[in-house]
Amino acid sequence: MANIATFLFQHDDTPNRVLYRQFIDNEWVDFKAREMIDFARSWQAFFRSMGLQPGDRVAICLKNSVHWVAFDQGAVAMGLVSVPLYVDDNASNIAYCIQDSGSRAVVVENDRIARNLLKENLKDVRVLSIKSDIEKEADGVENANHVLKSLDKKLEPFELLDLEQNTLATICYTSGTSGRPKGVMLSHKNVIANVDSCFQLDIAKPEDVFLSFLPMSHMFERTGGYYLPLRVGAKVIYARGINQLPEDLATQAPTVLFAVPRIFEKFYGRIQASVKDSRFKRKAFEKLVDVGWRMEQGKGGIVDHFQLPLLRAKVAQPILERLGGRLRLAVVGGAALDSTIAKAFIAMGLPILHGYGMTEACPVISVNRPEGNVPESVGPALPNVEVMLGENDELLARGPNIMLGYWQNEEATKTAIDSDGWLHTGDVAEIKDKRIYIRGRIKDIMVLSNGEKFSPQDAEMAIIGDDVFEQIVLIGEGRPFIGMIAVTANSNEKELIKRANERLQHLPRYIRVRRIITTKEPWTVDNGLLTPTLKVKRVKVIEAFKDRINDLYAEGMGD
Repeated sequence: MANIATFLFQHDDTPNRVLYRQFIDNEWVDFKAREMIDFARSWQAFFRSMGLQPGDRVAICLKNSVHWVAFDQGAVAMGLVSVPLYVDDNASNIAYCIQDSGSRAVVVENDRIARNLLKENLKDVRVLSIKSDIEKEADGVENANHVLKSLDKKLEPFELLDLEQNTLATICYTSGTSGRPKGVMLSHKNVIANVDSCFQLDIAKPEDVFLSFLPMSHMFERTGGYYLPLRVGAKVIYARGINQLPEDLATQAPTVLFAVPRIFEKFYGRIQASVKDSRFKRKAFEKLVDVGWRMEQGKGGIVDHFQLPLLRAKVAQPILERLGGRLRLAVVGGAALDSTIAKAFIAMGLPILHGYGMTEACPVISVNRPEGNVPESVGPALPNVEVMLGENDELLARGPNIMLGYWQNEEATKTAIDSDGWLHTGDVAEIKDKRIYIRGRIKDIMVLSNGEKFSPQDAEMAIIGDDVFEQIVLIGEGRPFIGMIAVTANSNEKELIKRANERLQHLPRYIRVRRIITTKEPWTVDNGLLTPTLKVKRVKVIEAFKDRINDLYAEGMGD
């Protein structure tokens, strides 16, 4: 028997423990365990007023907040199924997920999102808005705060059902880089098993402070930045937004951070920019990285032993202060991080643990450990998770964290999970000394017209390490040579191609960029070229630039 909501209700014995901090009405406000449980009880009163029964679905379309936690915990405690949605997604996709899941109610961030949703002809769905100016129900939109307040007299003790382990807890729609999302069904057992496996690694401790900024609708943040700290009683601070992230890091001083590679790529780019005009600063930083990494590998000598504390105090500490000065580790997932960048931060004294997973695995499959951290890998498998290589070196995973299947899509489920219970990840991998090395996506292996094959992700990860490139996509499927689409402020194509190829020297000689398309307009969630988890939608980018791509190859045929 199991229930995810025990993560919250266990703190009923320590009602004054501060679990959350959020910026509200121009000030930081702390929320204690008792307040969070009472808040969840308010949502349970709402669910009862609707006559909802275990197994019914309710959707969440909110920014990271205490509202998100209370709604989710209140719902799953009663056996309801929570359906998290991306607040920055377009109304059509949000409406599709609500209707596909059969959600009976959805709570959204504000009236604008609510009204845009209602234009999508939602049927039999109550739409509640958190940040609402509505006094009474208007055009189908209800003020969530008014609704909850009206139910104050109907509050009951926190309802926590003892559920069968395989009871459906949540349907998570994969953001995907193309096509309609699929609903991943995760059980209470899936979530608890994955959280407990992470707990065994000491990634989170009761005294830790997490800064949450990745969307909680994504299982990486939901497991690592929500369920895990709640499980151990650590405090979570909700960042005000991606634009305020640097300031929030500096002022709130977290000890643990779950992040995507782009955060550290940008930060590393700023470091490089700050030292490039000073030979002394550049040499000092290079010395720090060299000595620090050697010491981390246990290969440092006597001189290194004495140099490192000085280098970290004089060079690293001012840099790490910009991250709050207290970070003891960062877990990076969602995409590959250039090992050069990871090694630099590790050398400075900040362990970056590269992990790997997917929504279908709830999501963590593997993660590096602080001891024996190998940045080129995504670490060993979690406790209780088995991995092996299948046909074409595809990584397979099996364990109590593997999804129940895809919502109302038995055919896709059979394709993803074989008869022996192995989840087919679609990723090409190597396993050496129990560590997993991801080599690319099976479907994303490109074949040039001469038959040469390459993984665009490997090459892209190398190129993006040069801070002249903001975002890139390599092209070349069925073409005579490799081209690149790049978001950059630099318009000197010859220089850009030269710099890109300098980053590819470790790859086979045929993997070189011959032509480039540049743009100064960044790819964003709003223009449809990034997923809500900041992954580039390769197919969409190629579609957006198709005319320029055709021109590029037409011009390059004589090269």
